[in-house]
Amino acid sequence: MRRPSPLAIALALVRTILFQIAFLGGSLVLVPLALLLGLAGPKSLLFIGPKLWAGWFRLCSWAITGIRLEIDGTIPPGRHLFALKHESAFEAILTLWWFERPAVVMKQELRAIPVWGLASARHGSIFVDREGSARMLREMMRQAQAAVADDRPVVIFPEGTRVAVGETPALAAGFAGLYKMLKLPVVPIALDSGSVWPKGFIKYPGTVHMTIAPVIPPGLPRAELEARVHAAINALQDASR
Repeated sequence: MRRPSPLAIALALVRTILFQIAFLGGSLVLVPLALLLGLAGPKSLLFIGPKLWAGWFRLCSWAITGIRLEIDGTIPPGRHLFALKHESAFEAILTLWWFERPAVVMKQELRAIPVWGLASARHGSIFVDREGSARMLREMMRQAQAAVADDRPVVIFPEGTRVAVGETPALAAGFAGLYKMLKLPVVPIALDSGSVWPKGFIKYPGTVHMTIAPVIPPGLPRAELEARVHAAINALQDASR
């Protein structure tokens, strides 16, 4: 990937600052609203708050930072295990926009964020520690089963953590166990968001590509499952380098 010019970096910095002001300002209203609806509202309103917040993020990232999204394929409705590549916060937030009533598997540290963590827990996020302890894996399985029983999709980043552009680590151990227990079809999704949304502060204008791979049926041997999912979620990596 070609390094941006000093002028491009300066312009991206200005746009990033404006994005932070707009997005965080809106979050001060939308996140408490999501918590309020989650605590006091009827179940029919439970997922409106997270959807609005993720939609505000999408609008700000498009209108201010100049990040476009191209989707190749269609997200199937209903109960599936969605397995996404994870390069940035871009897709982590937009899981709440792309999927209907998702139960998103995320790192335990996010549970400690004031207000947001409580709202996220109330809306059915599944928190796991990075150590992958046996107790935490059992709790992940229990919560995932409850989500599926409520006719919700489960969304997971099967590599276990955010990775840099071009990195293709092995899948985390808990993914195959979740697949085996839930007996759901898997939908692998490739993304290349890291080029425009790197780990540092500055975000850059550009296009995020999202490829929705063919559905993988339940019941496959672990080795075949992991090989197919790993290849599918990393399908855009060569083009990102």
